[in-house]
Amino acid sequence: MAEDSNRFLTSISSGGGYSQVKQEQYTLYLRKLHKEFLEIWNETPETTAKISDFEKYKVLGTGAFGIVYLAKHVTTGRYYAMKMLEKEKIVKLKQVEHSFYEKKILCGLNFPFVVYMKYFFKDNVYLYYILPFIPGGEMFSHLRKLGKFEETTSKFYGAQVILALEYLHALDLVYRDLKPENILIDRHGYIKITDFGFCKLIHGRTWTLCGTPEYLAPEIILSKGYGATVDWWSTGVLLFEMSAGYPPFFASDPMRIYEKIVAGKYRCPSHFTMELKDLISHVLQVDVTRRYGNLKNGVLDFKNHKWFKEIDWDALLNMRLQPPFIPKVKHPGDTTNFEVFEEEKIKESPTNLFEDEFANF
Repeated sequence: MAEDSNRFLTSISSGGGYSQVKQEQYTLYLRKLHKEFLEIWNETPETTAKISDFEKYKVLGTGAFGIVYLAKHVTTGRYYAMKMLEKEKIVKLKQVEHSFYEKKILCGLNFPFVVYMKYFFKDNVYLYYILPFIPGGEMFSHLRKLGKFEETTSKFYGAQVILALEYLHALDLVYRDLKPENILIDRHGYIKITDFGFCKLIHGRTWTLCGTPEYLAPEIILSKGYGATVDWWSTGVLLFEMSAGYPPFFASDPMRIYEKIVAGKYRCPSHFTMELKDLISHVLQVDVTRRYGNLKNGVLDFKNHKWFKEIDWDALLNMRLQPPFIPKVKHPGDTTNFEVFEEEKIKESPTNLFEDEFANF
């Protein structure tokens, strides 16, 4: 397995706008990727590494279930993001099934704009997911530093998000946690969507309330049952936040945020172009039957929208477009694009904690 996004290089066809024929050709390719994903999903992959294979360095991030470290593979010298999930916390918060789900999903992913699982294993206290280290840091950090992105930058990142979601939806996966904190910038200036803790294989509808308040779709809040439409709504929120510097629906109280979302009322900044305003108006549609991504043309409504007219989707997929921003990365293990976190004490146990719960991990 390759170490970066060059694992996926294909040619759909070249030329001007994105036609129905080109989309049908691409859909056939996505079906092939879906078949490959299901083959891995239905397997029971065996662990391929152990903790002694890695040297831990610096904390890259923390979360509800554990911590992410920069780690180096002792033999190959390659750097990875080591996600350490504490078994006790997973059990207490009743997330055992979710942790297995995330592992299975990450093992099967194969697309330029999403992360994937390189190795996994466990010890007495933790589960370990070993993912590619993306040295450019979180989009969130760059957005906060700049205040907002130029529309050309939002367009470049947004187009990759659309391709990534199209891929995930072709696998029957609904991501459910799109936000700048979960988008990393690689050393070439392209994106990687990360953190698949809320991602779910869905046939039909689900009713789970999960996600980040500002990015929740109305149908989640109203407990209507939902599918892939929620990811397209959050794409609209992301396009707005990247270009404005703040989300379209915000308040200090989550309940007030939910009220605004359900009402579907927001105000675009005056500097938004008419094309961007038009696109967002078609995505932030409370009525899912009118929302882009869920209409008869599907993702083509995005690809052929006038805001995206400069995007060569084939060249983007193959990472042949010049990124508007390339992060400064001095060496393969450079963490300067990440926030500084305090070191956390790694827990140890002489006995295998929750052995039965994680017997099949």
